[in-house]
Amino acid sequence: MRGWSMMLEYELVLSAFFFSIGIYGLITSRTMVRPLMCLELILNAVNLNFVTFSDFFDSRQLKGDIFAIFVIAIAGAEAAIGPAIVSSIHCNRKSTRITNLLNK
Repeated sequence: MRGWSMMLEYELVLSAFFFSIGIYGLITSRTMVRPLMCLELILNAVNLNFVTFSDFFDSRQLKGDIFAIFVIAIAGAEAAIGPAIVSSIHCNRKSTRITNLLNK
């Protein structure tokens, strides 16, 4: 049982590390591209938590795994639509900096 506890701790620390990097990137971003990448990093950290807890508490039920698959599908849609929106804004405003978007 000690092996599972150590494995759980490592996975949760890794997930917290990814989540922290994503939040830091969201807070300090100046362009519109970095928040998209940081949002993907945050979603991957959340998926890691879902799969870890699903496997730790009851590996026979796949609730956490299925929920992670739905989050991956939503992240895929965001990864397809987000850059298109950024590209459209860049064509209209000639900039992807967030401060330039606030000042019309």
